[in-house]
Amino acid sequence: MSALRIKRVDWLIGGSVLGAVLMVWLVLTGLDAVIQFVRQLGSVGRNGYTITNAMVYVLVTVPRRLYEMFGNAALIGGLLGLGGLAGTGELTALRACGLSKLRIAASATGVVAVLLAGVVLLGETAAPWGDQRAQAMQLKLKASNLGLAGNTGLWARDGERIINAKAALARQTATHASVQLADVRVFTLTPDGRLLRFDWARTAEHDGQSWVLSQVRSSTLDESGVHTSGQPSMRWSSSLDPRILEQSVIHPEYLPMRDLRRNMAYLEANGESPGVYALAFWGRALYPLNVLVLVLCAMPFAFGALRSGGLGKRIFLGILLAIGWYFLQKAMVSFGAVYGLSPFVANLLPALLLALVAWVYFRRFG
Repeated sequence: MSALRIKRVDWLIGGSVLGAVLMVWLVLTGLDAVIQFVRQLGSVGRNGYTITNAMVYVLVTVPRRLYEMFGNAALIGGLLGLGGLAGTGELTALRACGLSKLRIAASATGVVAVLLAGVVLLGETAAPWGDQRAQAMQLKLKASNLGLAGNTGLWARDGERIINAKAALARQTATHASVQLADVRVFTLTPDGRLLRFDWARTAEHDGQSWVLSQVRSSTLDESGVHTSGQPSMRWSSSLDPRILEQSVIHPEYLPMRDLRRNMAYLEANGESPGVYALAFWGRALYPLNVLVLVLCAMPFAFGALRSGGLGKRIFLGILLAIGWYFLQKAMVSFGAVYGLSPFVANLLPALLLALVAWVYFRRFG
């Protein structure tokens, strides 16, 4: 139990790392937000989109940007924090007092773990909420007859018809990405606003030429009453642009885990592959492990800079490691998708590889 007790040395290391991580996190997120704001200025004036709308769009996406930038900020900030101690000779003194490299790296990683708990909570609450609001603003900018309304899903006006889809799912075919509407309701109205026909379909998908409804149940209303019929599939003539609908789907990696799991269950229940939702789900589930392992593996660079190298070298090494990690993870996930590897395994393997590298290093040099 004494090994787990927080000591004065942990406060020294933790304070230095914490300040550096927060500074880098703020800078990276701020730069990303400014770049996005400049991009949004190009849309000002279209469909009533104003500078205020652009500012609101960026502000509501800040939680997601904080979530995305934390891994890089933790890595670079950890290097800068320990580098600051190295520059004042304190890191050398700690080593001379008998503290192992693993003990010092564990203290730095512990600070990141504390921050990570809040980041994960942010990624499951404020970040998805903000992205949904931002997506609704972008959809209104691109098509005035479409809208997103919280838990009631997507709404559209198509002439005398009003369409509601409870969910819009991203699909990936062999040739292109598409969108599938689920739990679709089509209300056909008369010119004076009375309901003339109601169609319900389990799904609606565009096949490149027209929309196709599946498992359809139709009800028509006339003076003699309500007449109901059903059919397995039906072509649906609609002016809804599938390309705009694709843009209305929230990126799977931005969804909270509960929504990812729900979409996975829906696809699996219909005999379909969860695809991008499974990859996004395990990416989110293993996000804390990936960040902690990445930070732990970066710490040896700070020790290597005790005598040779300063601030610029540590930042460069951190960025280099982050870029290498990004490409390694993307390559492993793509490899898993091509060769049928489980999304869980594909997302876990890079972390295990880095953990093995860290274990070998600290066992030999720590």
